[in-house]
Amino acid sequence: MNGQNRKDIYPGLEVGIILKKDQRSGNITYGVVQNLLTSAAFHSRGIKVRLEDGQIGRVAEIVEE
Repeated sequence: MNGQNRKDIYPGLEVGIILKKDQRSGNITYGVVQNLLTSAAFHSRGIKVRLEDGQIGRVAEIVEE
């Protein structure tokens, strides 16, 4: 599942995000969503979120349990 649809993402969900500094390399950082920062229902590059550790980035993948 990708992170382009807001309805698929919620606080407490474990996700992989791409930080602004990692956009060129595509390096993925994993963590738990604290809150959603994108208000649109869909975003082509991924919904922007803040992780519990304070890092902000766009969701690249949702970690399946």
